[in-house]
Amino acid sequence: MDGQNDSLASEFVLRGLSSSWETKIFLILIFSLLYLGIILGNLFIVFLVIADSHLHSPMYFLLSNLSLIDVGLSTTTIPKMISDLSNEYKVISFQGCMTQICYIHIMVGAQMVLLTAMAFDRHTAICKPLHYLNIMSPKRYVLFVVTGWVTGLIHSMSQFAFVINLPFCGPNKVGSSYCDFPRIIKFACTYGAIFEFLVAANSGFMRMGTFFLLILSYIFITFWKHSSRAFLSKAFVTLSAHITVVVLFFIPCTFLYVWPFLTSSIDKYLFIADFAITPALNPVIYTLRSKDMKIAI
Repeated sequence: MDGQNDSLASEFVLRGLSSSWETKIFLILIFSLLYLGIILGNLFIVFLVIADSHLHSPMYFLLSNLSLIDVGLSTTTIPKMISDLSNEYKVISFQGCMTQICYIHIMVGAQMVLLTAMAFDRHTAICKPLHYLNIMSPKRYVLFVVTGWVTGLIHSMSQFAFVINLPFCGPNKVGSSYCDFPRIIKFACTYGAIFEFLVAANSGFMRMGTFFLLILSYIFITFWKHSSRAFLSKAFVTLSAHITVVVLFFIPCTFLYVWPFLTSSIDKYLFIADFAITPALNPVIYTLRSKDMKIAI
């Protein structure tokens, strides 16, 4: 099958954001500014967490790792997209496409675990404040980060293992600005429906499972010991930044991975939310909604 891959699909054409030259210039400017904001904003959070001893806590340790993932995820997609906007022929090699897919799913898998860990951290801080330091020990939150990267690696490799050896035959025009399993699996010469289901089961259900787990944690906090209005108000302030980030991350994923094989004109734009807008907004959200971050700045 390796021979088939080399002969049938040595490259893919990315057709995501095709438009007039004036619009392309505008998009190049916008995405360049977003990417600059992502790099500076997220690395600034990492610097603050390292430099300020008041931020040496589980929550901000997890946040700094989330910022590093945002930088990596955006770097995997946005520079290539900016480059393609300035070229008529938007092409990516088969090897480059597979590499991009691997990095995306490793980091997205790690990000889902980190968001879940941050929800657990907030749940512990709100519902068990007296036991917080014992529960969220350094060993535990380092374990969360390691688990995130291992989960991301397993999540990516479990799909990559069967996709890499599939024979791909024409057409090879991807209706997106980046490579992903749901976008290229339809070009496989054999058993397309089976692999489409496997991709949806692995990516879509994993994301929705994580999302519902987070929703359940919020519901549990809401009904914790017949919570008073004052308790709920304080809990909302504590959780508001995390809830905002979770919604921004998971809503686009619902359409991209739970129903990834439905053709939609809006589908090609949804990835911008996860790879450009959300990573750019995360530093702003956590900085504006965190008193500790404001004091550190």
